[in-house]
Amino acid sequence: MYLTLETFEQATEVVKKVAIATNLLYSEYFSEQTGNKVYLKPENTQVTGAYKIRGAYYKISTLSDEERERGLITASAGNHAQGVAYAAKAYGCKAVIVMPTTTPLMKVNRTKNYGAEVVLYGDVFDEASGYAQKLAEENGYTYIPPFDDLAVATGQGTIAMEIIKELPLVDYILVPVGGGGLATGVSTLAKMLNPKIKVIAVEPAGANCLQASLKAGEPVTLPRINTIADGTAVKTPGAIIFPYLKENIDDVITVEDDELVVAFLDMVENHKMVVENSGLLTVAALKHLNVQGKKVVSILSGGNMDIITMSSVVQHGLIQRERIFSVSTLLPDKPGELVNVASIIAREQGNVIRLDHNQFVSTNRNAAVELKITIEAFGPDHKKKIIDALAAGGYNPKVISVLM
Repeated sequence: MYLTLETFEQATEVVKKVAIATNLLYSEYFSEQTGNKVYLKPENTQVTGAYKIRGAYYKISTLSDEERERGLITASAGNHAQGVAYAAKAYGCKAVIVMPTTTPLMKVNRTKNYGAEVVLYGDVFDEASGYAQKLAEENGYTYIPPFDDLAVATGQGTIAMEIIKELPLVDYILVPVGGGGLATGVSTLAKMLNPKIKVIAVEPAGANCLQASLKAGEPVTLPRINTIADGTAVKTPGAIIFPYLKENIDDVITVEDDELVVAFLDMVENHKMVVENSGLLTVAALKHLNVQGKKVVSILSGGNMDIITMSSVVQHGLIQRERIFSVSTLLPDKPGELVNVASIIAREQGNVIRLDHNQFVSTNRNAAVELKITIEAFGPDHKKKIIDALAAGGYNPKVISVLM
């Protein structure tokens, strides 16, 4: 029997053997932005870079010696993979991890570094999961579910035990949702300890399987998913844990990918922390929470983001914040025009970071050079000042896509 106060207490003691303390961080920035007292639960600083070590280690601790000796297998987009691999190594077990082919390389490599055998299969988690269960049957491995398991959910729920111990009067806990294991554990224990606590599930808008399932009253499978939050890109919530989600989740907030991009910049600039897209769901959801003066905890579920994805997110975030923009203009084909444009931008404290000077765009030598410039600015107001200054100089700038 799991998801009882007794098993949550037991899991808390077991998990302490491998999980590090992730004490709440008060966020002055997000508190000022929202009018609430916002605290961050930084599971992105966990030993494997995500909360998944909790559920994986606790689940494996409940297995018999014979079940562990057969070898363990699971499917994961990355964080559960690392959790199982780390826990299996601690117990001296073989671990096979099936990961979608779209899994970031960093997560694949880290899983291998913990000693696990990695098999890449399918485009999304659900396809990898089906293949992992097939391999389990064929080879006799013990399958460790990533979320649809009461023992796994109990291990994840230890996060709520820590939150409430540290902040007994918490009003809202925001929890990211993929398959629902974390949300199940956190919401069930939170309601046991204090029924007044509101637990809000947060999903990517392009993978809102829990929202759709709660509306239908039963688990449903989305026809397709599309989100940059790879750790929560799940088509179907867990059937075993769904009754707990239905009973204990107070509301569901969905977040667009563009909001995650901006949230990444906010976390890096204001808290000097790297949080992966799925972990940023609860940060982006803060502005959707229509309350004031409440104590709110956002669970940052993980921080395993590869450098290429990070670079792309930063670039898109700067574009969204209008701190990088591009303009195009036509110049007369004569000496000094490029210098004049650069001087105007410099006077307005803009920083040129890229330019394309094309003399062959036209046969008209009075307007024969097309100049595309990418400029760094302080924000929307500064961007407008630079564009207005170029227009006043007679250059008729047109804003174009930075990514052209």
